[in-house]
Amino acid sequence: MARECYFLGKKTSAGRSISRRGKAKYLGGVGKKITGVTKRKFKANIQKVRAIVDGKVCRIKVSAKALKMGLVVKPPKRNYKPAEQATG
Repeated sequence: MARECYFLGKKTSAGRSISRRGKAKYLGGVGKKITGVTKRKFKANIQKVRAIVDGKVCRIKVSAKALKMGLVVKPPKRNYKPAEQATG
């Protein structure tokens, strides 16, 4: 299962990181120069949650934004109590 939101389809996207050196012209320098460009990844904030999908409880990967938007329907809380153990 990929790192992708079940509802919004958000996933990892590619980008670049630009490193610069020097002093800006408005501060009295000769200007900023680019010294390197490296690839990087922008990762979506993906969480694994238990949710009701098609009437069944299952674990799905959703983005934090989908959780905040209220797209995820959470299952009801269990009120489990262990069975009384017979002492003998």
